[in-house]
Amino acid sequence: MKHIPVLLNAVMKALGDVQGKKIIDATFGAGGYTKAFLAAGAEVVAFDRDPNVIADAEKIKKDFGGRFSFVAKPFSAIAELKDKYDAIVFDLGISSMQIDIPNRGFSFREDGPLDMRMSQTGKTAAELIEQISVDDLAQLLKMYGDIKKASLLAKIIKNAAPKTTMDLKALIKNPKDVAPIFQALRITVNDEMGELTRALQAVPDLLNKDGKCICVTFHSLEDRIVKNTFRDWTSVPGDPRLPTIESAKFKLIKPAVPDNEELDNNSRARSAHMRGVIKSY
Repeated sequence: MKHIPVLLNAVMKALGDVQGKKIIDATFGAGGYTKAFLAAGAEVVAFDRDPNVIADAEKIKKDFGGRFSFVAKPFSAIAELKDKYDAIVFDLGISSMQIDIPNRGFSFREDGPLDMRMSQTGKTAAELIEQISVDDLAQLLKMYGDIKKASLLAKIIKNAAPKTTMDLKALIKNPKDVAPIFQALRITVNDEMGELTRALQAVPDLLNKDGKCICVTFHSLEDRIVKNTFRDWTSVPGDPRLPTIESAKFKLIKPAVPDNEELDNNSRARSAHMRGVIKSY
């Protein structure tokens, strides 16, 4: 399936005029956001841990030269940057390219090795299952997949030690549990919630005054982290019942979801939410 950037119009509207602005695209993927930012006149530094995207990044570098740079690291590595930026944008979750390549092991629709590693380094999903305890496997199925019979399924999966995506799918009798179980394993293999938490912690110090942080989320776990973080940033310190002279350090940007036209053109946008904040100090 052709990659279509989700909520791109809403993101561009939230960012406003980006001519001459410095933007971090924390989740490069197929480069959809990056190309839009560059076309609008911004300077972009993009991050992605997936080595498969490097060729696309090199093509963009040829077209835009010094206005674009690429960092082949996970987006928590934005904390290593020393400059200040006018916007930081996260398009979270898994990319369509990763899903569409069977040998990456993300999809339960085609057979492939049970891999799921975004960086293609470290422990695969099959190795995780082989090495984890049944109790810990059950816990991650509950936490990241909201699986009701997690203990039973964890025992079945652990005992079978599946090596391919179809091996795993065949073990899951309830079709409604397939996607959540694959999601739970993928999140664990890639430490997605830890990555997001660490990256967001770095955001306030990286933004200029009036700088914006925009996050597009696709499931409740990452959306909850973003929502709670933004709520903390936009809350006035101290007891809200008492007068205070210190205002909130961030202000909320109006959230957005895909409209009917976008949903008609891109079914993968159906669960997307955009949230954003503006730094006010």
